[in-house]
Amino acid sequence: MDSIVNRLTEIEEAASAIVQHAEDQKKTLEKEYDEKRRQFDENLEKETQARLSTIRDELEKKTSGILGNQNDASEETILALQKEYEEKHTEYAHEILKRITEV
Repeated sequence: MDSIVNRLTEIEEAASAIVQHAEDQKKTLEKEYDEKRRQFDENLEKETQARLSTIRDELEKKTSGILGNQNDASEETILALQKEYEEKHTEYAHEILKRITEV
């Protein structure tokens, strides 16, 4: 009878050791998983920031180009209007005077 009790005690101790070892492995695996997830998140964040930075830079270049073209077009229009005014301002003044006096 003592041998059966001793054997059951040994089995119980072995089972407890197996369970403890499994729990230890679980904790180790959880730590590894958490570290890999953290590294993945960091890498993903870095890649995302890099892509966003690239997209922002491209957008700024395109916007600057568009604004530059619009400024050039505006300056050309202003210069053309100034030139026309310088060439025809006397005619415009006579036309304005003529319309005022015709009333």
